[in-house]
Amino acid sequence: MSGRLLRLVCTAAVAAHAALVPAAATAAPQPEPNRDRGVAELLTDLQRLYREAEKATETYNATEEKLRAQRAEVERLDHALARARLSLHDSRGAAGRLARQQYQNTSTGISPYVRLLLAGDPQHALDQGHVIGRLARERAETVGRLTGTERKADELARKARAALDTQLALAERRKKQRDDVRRRLDDVGKLLASLTPAQLTALAAFEERGIEKAQRELVTSGALGDDAKPSARGDRALDYALRQLGKSYEWGAEGPRTYDCSGLTSEAWAAAGVTIPRTSQEQWARLPRVPLTELRPGDLVIYHPDATHVAMYAGDGQVVHAPRTGEKIKLSPIAGNPILGAVRPDSAP
Repeated sequence: MSGRLLRLVCTAAVAAHAALVPAAATAAPQPEPNRDRGVAELLTDLQRLYREAEKATETYNATEEKLRAQRAEVERLDHALARARLSLHDSRGAAGRLARQQYQNTSTGISPYVRLLLAGDPQHALDQGHVIGRLARERAETVGRLTGTERKADELARKARAALDTQLALAERRKKQRDDVRRRLDDVGKLLASLTPAQLTALAAFEERGIEKAQRELVTSGALGDDAKPSARGDRALDYALRQLGKSYEWGAEGPRTYDCSGLTSEAWAAAGVTIPRTSQEQWARLPRVPLTELRPGDLVIYHPDATHVAMYAGDGQVVHAPRTGEKIKLSPIAGNPILGAVRPDSAP
């Protein structure tokens, strides 16, 4: 959790009140169950709700990535099946021509082999022996090709149907996960709408003090080393991320106008010519890990035990990230969230 919360919560609270509270001045007063709750308890609840929303967002992102790959697989199989069917049509045409030729030969009562043997010039018959063999081989090859193409077309049709079924199942799963994200963000809005202006102000100040304390402890502990020089690609990735400062967070977004946390990091490294996983969990699971003492600008810092948030190290104890709904891409202290570890998308010096 990071950043100045006051601007976010005040804006969100106004919007939530506008949606949830009747406009009539005579509306009955609503109970305010959060009025007497402590600031620390409120912040804990708000952080939990944001984390649940971010976890749901990354789950949605993972399914979206699988669905994108599955669409490509369905398209590939469709093209392969179309080619196989065209080849099957050609093979059947060749088989038909052979069948007609065979019928014409047999209708005379004498096969081409017998006609060659009965030829008036035996030497000519011997010279033409290779023709007999060639005709036999062509027939065998045509029948074999037809049989193989039929099998291939049947197998491709089966795979195409299975791939399409998988795509439809992923699309349905994505829809459910999208609804889950929206419900969790709605929970955030309801909590913010229930707070008084004094609580919102106290909440922002309390969170800011917590971040400052965590940053101070991290720096004085020696866990964060001196900045190493970024790689050329890391420098390009960081430059891309910094050029997005001020753009809004939007869950599931990959730019260019809005981003979520892993959308920003994956697009930044793509701009540097390095393809990395789309989600923060996959970035943590699949990219090479690096100690915090060896961090260099461009490295990715992963947060929370379940790796549900990611930021890019910008140097001097700061990260650039897309924080959460209602906030904009910004620079923040590296200790603004509980750090899980760091990864390095490129291993170049």
